[in-house]
Amino acid sequence: MTLSSALVEGRALLALILIIAVFALLSDNYLDPGNLVTITKQVAFNAILALGMLMVILNGGIDLSVGSTVGLTGAVAGNLFRGLDLPLTQAIMFPQVWVIVVISVGVGALVGYVNGLLISRLRLAPFIVTLGMLYVGRGLTEVLLDGQNITNELRGQEGLGNTGFFEVFASRPLGLPISAWVMIVLAILASILLVRSPFGRWLYASGSNERAAELSGVPVTRVKTRIYVIAGTCAGIVGLLQIANISSATADLGQFYELNAIAAVVIGGAALSGGRGTVKGTIIGAFVIGFLANGLVIVGVSPFWQQVITGAVIILAVAVDRIQQIAQNRAAARRAAAEVRAKTPTTASTPA
Repeated sequence: MTLSSALVEGRALLALILIIAVFALLSDNYLDPGNLVTITKQVAFNAILALGMLMVILNGGIDLSVGSTVGLTGAVAGNLFRGLDLPLTQAIMFPQVWVIVVISVGVGALVGYVNGLLISRLRLAPFIVTLGMLYVGRGLTEVLLDGQNITNELRGQEGLGNTGFFEVFASRPLGLPISAWVMIVLAILASILLVRSPFGRWLYASGSNERAAELSGVPVTRVKTRIYVIAGTCAGIVGLLQIANISSATADLGQFYELNAIAAVVIGGAALSGGRGTVKGTIIGAFVIGFLANGLVIVGVSPFWQQVITGAVIILAVAVDRIQQIAQNRAAARRAAAEVRAKTPTTASTPA
């Protein structure tokens, strides 16, 4: 591998190092341990979502509904803490925290399952299906919250046996936020899934060439359904972590999260066409966005310019990726032409 190709391959890591160096020079507080913990916590939310998005993009799809799924699972959890009116009775049921966690994450997985079925079975476009689900999820969130945030109920009551939510989901084991530990665990599991399991090989194969993978015996439909379930599950986990982070279930929770997740995957070197991308690159991409956003805030850049700069970084990442693909295709074409010329026998001219 040449130096230029190595620099292109490691562009996300180089960008992260450059961002840290620049903002460390501009602000003495940027590398403060407290600020680094804050950055890590915020990055973890996006990174967890991005891991699910990576699975979808590796397959050549897209999931625009993960942000609204975050809000929906937060609203479901909040309502479960508030209590469920049992039909045909005057009683109200207050589930224990572990039940609330399972149900809330299950709602996220269910949203992903519906997306997967519509896309894999009915052959609908992922963009259209998940865009529609974005509106469905956001609408259901508004219905469940009915214009009111759920705050105090999240602490539960000792007499009802539903306390302990914040003690777990807002904790800091070994000084790191619980969201960071969840990110680490999920990143390890995702790496094993993609590198060490048949599912990972099927996913890369179907993303590179779905028809060829199907003819080779890859269960394309099953793979496609499962990746959306994974994305929905990740969104459900983020929903729980976020309501613990802000101590409230709100109607706008998760807005635009899907865009940051897609950006992290793309900056990390994944191809939107599918078949190429890594967990390591995605995590680095999430840190690029997190460190950049935090640095812009610390040095006092206007929020409006923050969006402009972040968008420009994303466009640049996609442009570099495209230039890399063009260069690789041209190099492959030159090598193929050279091999053809080498194998073609030269004919000697015969004298008259």
